Amino acid sequence: MKFGAFMFPTDYSIRPVDLGRALEERGFESVFFPEHSHIPTSRESPWPGGGDLPKEYADVIDPFVALATVAAVTERLRVGTGITLVIQRDPIWLAKEVASLDLLSNGRVLFGIGGGWNLEEMRHHGTDPGRRWAMLRERIEAMQAIWTQSKPEYHGKFVDFSPSYQWPKPVQKPHPPILVGGQGPNTLRRVVRYGDGWMPNRTSPEQLKERMEELGRMAAEAGRGPIPVSVFGVRASEEIVEQLVGLGVERIIFALPPRGADEVVPLLDRQAKLIERFG
Repeated sequence: MKFGAFMFPTDYSIRPVDLGRALEERGFESVFFPEHSHIPTSRESPWPGGGDLPKEYADVIDPFVALATVAAVTERLRVGTGITLVIQRDPIWLAKEVASLDLLSNGRVLFGIGGGWNLEEMRHHGTDPGRRWAMLRERIEAMQAIWTQSKPEYHGKFVDFSPSYQWPKPVQKPHPPILVGGQGPNTLRRVVRYGDGWMPNRTSPEQLKERMEELGRMAAEAGRGPIPVSVFGVRASEEIVEQLVGLGVERIIFALPPRGADEVVPLLDRQAKLIERFG
């Protein structure tokens, strides 16, 4: 069993380098940072978590910058995005960012992706929310071509470029694992089509069991082997961890608040006890 941690890094939370060192010292396998470029004040889109949107959504540091600092001060800790809003980023630049981080971290990147939920944020980037899933697929396919081919090209409706050169290539082959986030009705189809793993959040063990069985059937029908599951934003409860271990998930990612070291480190100590028992 692998254990990771997830936190919104901000200017008022524990610094990413300090968090990374603390996680590695306590046996964590990975750290995940999310992203939002900005939060429009209109607040048209309801927060999936319910209630008022937490302040850290507008305050979060760029994940690739933060993860690079973590990679620089650790040796084994994997550095992941949870999630990258691919539909709000240029895929050619994003391919270079991911590959550069993978190179500089010696192959430790976990590339979590998703389609996002904040419709007005998407629109500010010129993205039509109604077309974001087709756009996400094309951008991921284009990035896979860039990572794996010496003269990549891609010709789609939303991404179109002629044969080109781009280095560095990722250390991990064929590329860093693509972990597809989400819980929607079509998420598993996307996982099977272009993902290397599924990263659900806000789910009960009972719901997860059913969806994992469905994912197994879909993968087999597509001629694929078992697809690993990383459960995102887990509460550090012995009962919940035991249930997830029993389901056979690959990775449990604990949620951490965006607070200072005086609050976060004691939480890591408690989570480390679960790692000792179930890891």
